[in-house]
Amino acid sequence: METERGKSEAVVAVVTEPRFTQRYREYLEKQQLLDRLHRVEKMPDGTMAIPVLGVNLPEQHVRELRNRVAPGSTCVLTQLPHPVPSKKAMSCSPAQRLCLEVSRWVQDRGVTWTAELEADLPQSWQQHGDLLLLSEDCFQAEQWKNLEPELWETVASALGVQRLGRRRRVAPDSTRTPAVTLLLGDHGWVEHVDNGIRYKFDVTQCMFSFGNITEKLRVASLPCAGEVLVDLYAGIGYFTLPFLVHAGAAFVHACEWNPHAVIALRKNLEINGVADRCQIHFGDNRKLKLSNIADRVNLGLIPSSEEGWLIACQVLRQDTGGILHIHQNVESFPGKNLQLPGSSVMEEKEHGPYPVQIITNQWKNETTGDSGRTMLATAAKPEWRRWAESAETCIATLLQRMYRNPWKTQILHIQPVKSYAPHVDHIVLDLECRPCPLVG
Repeated sequence: METERGKSEAVVAVVTEPRFTQRYREYLEKQQLLDRLHRVEKMPDGTMAIPVLGVNLPEQHVRELRNRVAPGSTCVLTQLPHPVPSKKAMSCSPAQRLCLEVSRWVQDRGVTWTAELEADLPQSWQQHGDLLLLSEDCFQAEQWKNLEPELWETVASALGVQRLGRRRRVAPDSTRTPAVTLLLGDHGWVEHVDNGIRYKFDVTQCMFSFGNITEKLRVASLPCAGEVLVDLYAGIGYFTLPFLVHAGAAFVHACEWNPHAVIALRKNLEINGVADRCQIHFGDNRKLKLSNIADRVNLGLIPSSEEGWLIACQVLRQDTGGILHIHQNVESFPGKNLQLPGSSVMEEKEHGPYPVQIITNQWKNETTGDSGRTMLATAAKPEWRRWAESAETCIATLLQRMYRNPWKTQILHIQPVKSYAPHVDHIVLDLECRPCPLVG
C-alpha cells in the first residue's frame, strides 16, 4: 500500500528457490492469495520473495507449497519492508488502485469482498492538495461502518492524500455553506492555485467551484487598469483576486456576509500581495453605503444576482457609468416559457412618479476591447438572449429611476461559464451602462 510519499508499507512474502517460483505463483494465484500490486523480488541469498495477500499466510498453504506444489522446496515467510510496485499497480487508474487496495485490506480483516462493496467505491472525487473530498453516494453499505476509522486511512493512502472528507449537498442557506464532514484529518484548510493566484479556504465552511475557472481566466484578461470595481458577492476572492492580480484594477470594494469566507478572503488578499488595494465590506450588500464610485461591478451570485441589481446601479459612477458583469442560471427547456427578471421593477415602470425613457442597443456587433470577442445574437441560445434583453431593460429602468435621466445600455457579451444542471446554464452578461448627455 503506497503512502503519500510514494513509499510502500511492508508486505508479507513467501520465499523459495528460483526454480520453484512459477509453481508457487500459479498456486497462490489459484488460491487468490497472490499480491498483484507488488513485484517478485530477488533476495540477497538468491532466493525469490513472492508477495502474498494478508497479514500472514495460513500454515495449511505453507505445507501445501512445501510438500505438494514443489516437494523439497524451501518455503519460509518474510516481510518486504519496501516492496516494489508491480507494472499492473503502476499502470492502474486511481479508481482501479483504490479498488485493489481497499479490497485487499478488507479481505485481510476477514470480510468477504463482494460486487456490492466494489460498486460502492467512489469513481470520482474532488481534490484540494492533500485533502480529498468524497461524494455522499459512496461507502454507503453497512459493512463499511464496522471498518471505520481505519478504512479512511486505507482510502487516503491508496489515493496519495493525508486527509479525507465527505461532501453532501450545499446547505440551502444564504451563505451556501458546504455540508462537508471530515473523515480523516484535524482541519479543513486547503490551498488551491488557479492561474497563478493562491486561494486558501476551509472546505468545511466555504465553497470552491472548479467549474468557474473559464470565467476567472476571462476576468483576468479584462482591461481594468485604473478602474475601481465593486464585487458584490466576493466569497473567498474568486473574482476579486483576478481583477486585482491580473486585470490591474486600481481598487476593489469586496462585499461578503459569510464570516468564514471573509476570514479566507483576508488571508488570500495578503498572500497574493494585493491587500492594500481592497476594502472588505462585511454584511448584507443591500445595506451598502457606497455610491457613485464604480467603473465596473461584478455580480457573481447564482442562481440569480437580481437582488443586487439595485445596489449595482447605485454604486456605478454617475458621470461615466460603467460595466456590469451579471451572473445568472438560465433554463433552456424546449417549449417552456422563460421566467424573465425584474417583474416588480417593470410594474413600477407603469406607475412610478417619473416618466421613463429607456435607450437600449442590445447587441454590439463589432469586436469589443472589453470582452475580447463578441457574442452575437446568433451565437447564443435563444433563452440566453431573451434573458439578457429582459435584464438589460430592467437595469435601464432602475438607472433612469435612480438618477432621473436616461441611460444608454448595451449588451457587450454573453459568456457561458458551465452547465449547472441538465438544461440549466450558468452564464455571465456583460452590460455597458452609460448616462446620456443632458440636452439644453
